[in-house]
Amino acid sequence: MKYLHTMVRVSDLDVSLDFYCTKLGLKEVARKEVPAGRFTLVFLAAPGDQEAQVELTYNWDPEEYSGGRNFGHLAYQVDDIYKICQRLMDAGVAINRPPRDGWMAFIKSPDGISIELLQKGKALSPIEPWASMENTGTW
Repeated sequence: MKYLHTMVRVSDLDVSLDFYCTKLGLKEVARKEVPAGRFTLVFLAAPGDQEAQVELTYNWDPEEYSGGRNFGHLAYQVDDIYKICQRLMDAGVAINRPPRDGWMAFIKSPDGISIELLQKGKALSPIEPWASMENTGTW
């Protein structure tokens, strides 16, 4: 397992970039505009350490964040998303967003922190029971 990034929702992208980059010293390493989803993702890293990143998620439509909603999730890259999800499920962990696509799944910590699991390399071929498994709760 490899730590990838932490996602934080931001209400003003310019103000946030000023804080994280100009003041804190992080560097922008990637940006993705998603017009269909009406959001922008900006990935930041400390100079010389692009392995651990902060993902700023800016939703174009205004939203007030409360109850920690601005903190999104922890993300980990895994060698086999199906095996880890099965192991977690066997241990009593709910798979909130099953890896239907062979690429991404979400679970939650006992304190309700979302954790994203991402398949290392290319997505695995969709297989059952994952391909037809419904979402559970929120993620």
